[in-house]
Amino acid sequence: MNNTYDIAIIGAGMVGLSFANCLADLDLSIAIIDSRPISDDIQLVDYPMRVSAISKRSQKLFEKIACWQTMGELRVSPYRRMQVWDSEGNGEIKFDSADIGEPALGHIIENDVILYALQKRLRSFDNIHFKAPETLTALKKNNDGITLQTESGTLQATLVVGADGANSWVRQQCHIQLKQRAYEHKAIVATVVTEKPHQLTAWQRFLPTGPLAFLPLQDKHQCSIVWSCTPDKADYLVSLEEDSFKQALAHAFDHRLGNIEQTGRRVSFPLFMRHAKTYTQPNIALIGDAAHTIHPLAGQGVNLGIADAYELSRVIKTALAKQQNYAKHIILRRYERARKGENKLMIAAMSGFKQLFGSELAPVKMLRNMGLNVTNSCSPLKNIIIKQAMGGD
Repeated sequence: MNNTYDIAIIGAGMVGLSFANCLADLDLSIAIIDSRPISDDIQLVDYPMRVSAISKRSQKLFEKIACWQTMGELRVSPYRRMQVWDSEGNGEIKFDSADIGEPALGHIIENDVILYALQKRLRSFDNIHFKAPETLTALKKNNDGITLQTESGTLQATLVVGADGANSWVRQQCHIQLKQRAYEHKAIVATVVTEKPHQLTAWQRFLPTGPLAFLPLQDKHQCSIVWSCTPDKADYLVSLEEDSFKQALAHAFDHRLGNIEQTGRRVSFPLFMRHAKTYTQPNIALIGDAAHTIHPLAGQGVNLGIADAYELSRVIKTALAKQQNYAKHIILRRYERARKGENKLMIAAMSGFKQLFGSELAPVKMLRNMGLNVTNSCSPLKNIIIKQAMGGD
């Protein structure tokens, strides 16, 4: 068995597989390593809890790597409008894709659908090798690149890409320092059935304890919710009986979609801001949550990771075209310089939004409500904001 690869991608999530797809048609031997088994099957019955808001920029990448059509054949849910309002005043802002000549602002897609489409394409390439489930035990640098020790043997790779999530093993093995701060929020996720149709609209209400989002799914009465709130409140809400939770949810959402008629299983998880002090070392690169995590209130986390994947692949392709060693730190730093600024800006923006809408000071409440209403009345400014949220195109 060949255990020498040009690139080893640690993590078979959406970001890692997007990166692999970007390079799949090159003359590179690529190993994808994950501790979990990878299934070739997908069951589309009930909506799972894990969905992602995919921006127009991410959609374009999925189109470029010939995966978007497969996703569309399975199940994607476009949203054409977005409505945001403050529970502590009359401030409200509405966005509509028609105002910028787009068919949709973005799409809500089940993570399983994205993963299936990405895996399906990769299976057609002889140079892509899945190694899962596989447990990594050590990472050692040597003159030829990186040696990875697993429970079943060793692998050699010129470049190791850590796409292994917020608690990245690769980042820890490389002793890359991390700036981390708790948002002092937990996010509750669940799938719900609403009395009124969602109108292909992504809804978000800012409450004193945190934002509540309803994301439209393919069925016009089904939404995926993300309710970010203080840890004590989140624990209380998760513990409620279904009827009590439905009432609390409808009330928190100002009954915009009527009563909540049904809820699926609820889970909650703590939210942290994380940002690696460096994304790269010689023969090492971090992408996605391994490099940065942000508050989910704008749904941009996975989109930032997909942008990382594309940029790193672009840097590697450019180096190969110039017959340069893509695993050298001076080359990999080009990827870091291209991505770190945008990621840092988004982290700062999410922290600012959380503080702004979490403030109980009367002057702050007045100013933020005024700001929402003024922005809502200024179409050029609204269009700039929404185009930026879609990926800056």
